[in-house]
Amino acid sequence: MLALLGRGLAGPARTGAAVLGRTEPGCSPVLQAARGYARPVTKKRKDIPSHLDDLPPTMLKKDYANLPVMSSVDDVVKRLLSLEMASQREKLKVKTQQLVEKVRRSPNDNGSFEVQVAILTAKIRTLEEHLQRHPKDKKNRRFMLMDLDRRRKMLGYLRRVSSSTFENTCKELGIQYSPPQPYSRRLTKRWLAKKALCIKVFQEKQKLQAAERLKQRREWQARARAAREQQEKQVQEKEKQAQEGTPV
Repeated sequence: MLALLGRGLAGPARTGAAVLGRTEPGCSPVLQAARGYARPVTKKRKDIPSHLDDLPPTMLKKDYANLPVMSSVDDVVKRLLSLEMASQREKLKVKTQQLVEKVRRSPNDNGSFEVQVAILTAKIRTLEEHLQRHPKDKKNRRFMLMDLDRRRKMLGYLRRVSSSTFENTCKELGIQYSPPQPYSRRLTKRWLAKKALCIKVFQEKQKLQAAERLKQRREWQARARAAREQQEKQVQEKEKQAQEGTPV
């Protein structure tokens, strides 16, 4: 059946291939005609700007930047240990260190809110660039939203405690802070009826517990009164004993 199909399509397909001028020896005319239509679609990748582009390629990696030996090594070794040959993770370390240096309180400050905000900012910007290239990556999108929520809470705390520190942190890191919107709920008949029922149940429960609370309060008052009377009796007995024991 395939042979008959090939024979039947050989005439028009060969004519089309001859017209197009793409006759290939040892190849079926059907395949030659199909190859003209089935061309691979090439998508143009957009050049997405990265927040790591401002790092100079001659800068050394974070682990080798402060070593005194690096001043006497060969240029080839310096190039191998520079950011020109570094991976994305190593560049991110250097960028994070630069952001931390802008907002840290002292050279030994590694855990303040400002430092944590700087670290989260570097991670968030890296994840934003990744999601621009891979918009269907739901796992990293979830991680980015979690980091955004953590940073928003830390910035909210800094805003309440120290406004000057908050403004300096946002200015140095280039963060545009927007306070969370106040919680608002759509009022529906079902929600209003449920709320009224809950209030009524709470009031009835308070009424039932009121008698029990009154009983407990009276018991506590009676115990306190009895203890006070007993203490007064003991004081009076001690006074009588003291008066009887004194010589006239």
